Amino acid sequence: MTDVEIRNAKPRAKPYKLGDARGLYLFVTPAGGKSWRFKFRLDGKEGRLVIGPYPEISLSEARRRREEAREMVAHGKDPSREKQRAKERRQVEAKNTFAIISAEYCAKRKADGQGGWSPATAKRSEYLLSRLNGPLGSLPIGEIEPADILAAVRKIEAKGTLESARRALQLAGMVFRYAVTTQRLKSDPTRDLRGALATPKVTHYAAILDPAKVGELLRAIDGYESLGMTRLALQLAPHVFVRPGELRHAQWDEIDLDGALWTIPAEKTKMRKDHRVPLSRQAVAILREIHAITGPSGFVFPSVRTRARPMSENTLNAGLRRLGYGSDEMTAHGFRAMAATLLNESGKWHPDAIERALAHGDADKVRAAYTRGAHWQERVEMAQWWSDHLDTLRKGADVVPFPERGTG
Repeated sequence: MTDVEIRNAKPRAKPYKLGDARGLYLFVTPAGGKSWRFKFRLDGKEGRLVIGPYPEISLSEARRRREEAREMVAHGKDPSREKQRAKERRQVEAKNTFAIISAEYCAKRKADGQGGWSPATAKRSEYLLSRLNGPLGSLPIGEIEPADILAAVRKIEAKGTLESARRALQLAGMVFRYAVTTQRLKSDPTRDLRGALATPKVTHYAAILDPAKVGELLRAIDGYESLGMTRLALQLAPHVFVRPGELRHAQWDEIDLDGALWTIPAEKTKMRKDHRVPLSRQAVAILREIHAITGPSGFVFPSVRTRARPMSENTLNAGLRRLGYGSDEMTAHGFRAMAATLLNESGKWHPDAIERALAHGDADKVRAAYTRGAHWQERVEMAQWWSDHLDTLRKGADVVPFPERGTG
């Protein structure tokens, strides 16, 4: 056949064929439609493959596809069935975009109970993944190359947010590995991108560690003028030294004032395990004052706009700034470093008891189980000693340096 013959082929009353060679022919309909088809035999049975319409598919392209189909037949494959499978794969891939799979992965991590994300982690992770959705979201996950991912995360890196870029790349890897485990991807394309981003400089939360300056801070907090709950939250924070997010999300049904115990449920903790906080007399007294205002149910520190939400995450740090403490001097998270440092320097408490009070993880599960039980009573005594020590510092009494361990 020639292109001239094909162009000049006129419709007839009935469909007819114009043969080329090796099973390829042009099928012409009474309406004038023309399409390429390939006839073959496989396992003694005749089969047909619709290659596609003319002139969208030229004669040379039709012949090329015929040869591909002949090769399939030679290997015992039905080209018509393979074409249908390829179409189904494309339809599946179109539904398996990066945005769809990342949303599915996030939903799974949020629903995983104690092994999943806390609300704060989920919110941050979803935000970072959304920043990748612009360049990657609509792409089938199987078509995404390492270069595509690198270009996406470097857009974040270019804005100077190095830690966000690093975390976004890490989350993308989690999404790709999830796609691998759910049989929608063969391998994780981020595996070759390690070291491709600038390493962010590690920063530590600013904290006041000098005992005399701790006393000054406590007195400043007591004099804080606020119509909201900021002063009371700042007064409670040094006594319990939990993470700021755990403090803000505290609810009254987690707190037993008579039993002097606050149980933070696993879904609110960083380590995804229940965390018990023994409450000193001073902490209970502050909580009773708060209870008279926001109790008996709901958030201990509700938002000023609605009791349905907790205090804003910026409130405590904003309060410290209002008291004159810069972000390089003291942060809400700094109360934890303050307690950890001064408790360790006192030499009175076992390091494991302090670590457990801080709800730090322990890679050794057997040891972790032991320390949870073995140091509870010590933690109760430590909580009261710590609050008493804070009172001493607040009063501005002469602070006698803690003796070095093994002396005096």
